[in-house]
Amino acid sequence: MTARTEDAATTEQAAMSEQARSVRDFNRYYSQRIGLLTDRYLGQDRPLSEARLLYEIGTGASVRDLRTRLGWDSGYLSRSLRSLEGQGLVQLRAHETDGRVRVAELTAAGTAELAELERRSTAAASELLAPLTVSQRAELIAAQHRTRQLLRLAAVTVEVVEADSAAARHCLTEYAAELSIRFPEGYDTRALVDPAEVSGAGGAFLVGYEQGRPIGCGGIRTLGPGTAELCHLWVHGDARGLGLGRRLLAELERQAVTRSLHTVRLGTHRSLSEAATLYRSAGYHQIPVYGDSPYNQLCFERTLADDVPGKAAPSLDPGGVRLQFAGGRRGG
Repeated sequence: MTARTEDAATTEQAAMSEQARSVRDFNRYYSQRIGLLTDRYLGQDRPLSEARLLYEIGTGASVRDLRTRLGWDSGYLSRSLRSLEGQGLVQLRAHETDGRVRVAELTAAGTAELAELERRSTAAASELLAPLTVSQRAELIAAQHRTRQLLRLAAVTVEVVEADSAAARHCLTEYAAELSIRFPEGYDTRALVDPAEVSGAGGAFLVGYEQGRPIGCGGIRTLGPGTAELCHLWVHGDARGLGLGRRLLAELERQAVTRSLHTVRLGTHRSLSEAATLYRSAGYHQIPVYGDSPYNQLCFERTLADDVPGKAAPSLDPGGVRLQFAGGRRGG
């Protein structure tokens, strides 16, 4: 590592520490402001954790799903469910078709308690907003929306997976189904890349996960000496706008550089104008159409930085990109 690189790393670490202090300060203020620091959340005779569990159970949920959604360990969830059972608010039963799965349901008293919780929550939020002007309220809601997007993005994990794994197949099936609707001519699944081409030393396939659910993917394969091709960059509809497409793109570029592939090409369809916007904003320039895929109607290329081994040039997110996916060698 050069002295310049060390200085940049030190500066980045200092900035990160300051930002972490700012986040902690906000968390302390907000948790106190909305009454989280008490065992009587919203004036009811229970802490926030049990109130949230009532909300998540709603019309019924499996214990497994509750554990995933809340991020609680089995012991903590079991204790919380027993507490609500003891209060007569929740009952547990076996799943209708799978006896190994337990389902939590609200009792009549639990349904009434949840309705009261909803009423108090709405009243508390309204009281918080009331002193603000109409424009200030709109500004606050917009800031909350963006904060939630960034927190979701921060929680997503991106992993290199086997291209024929269940997660990869799931993403590619969703990808092809969407393109079959968006493309006027439809989409032939035979255009999907051979898993062997996006595996091992010659390529990689990435999947993005949110709470264990695959919500995005992308592949990179060797096209020629020093040249990689990006294919099948896709983000699930309910995760668009987070910046995950940009994150997947940057990681695919890094995977290319680690394989000494410093030129990245890709093709996409004219129908995917948002995809073209993404690539241009990430530093790709349009090149003549290459290959024989009918879906690669717009082609792009970028030369990646090679001054830092194993690290691609940064793809900074300008925000606002709503749809991110690209065509592969055989299209889409």
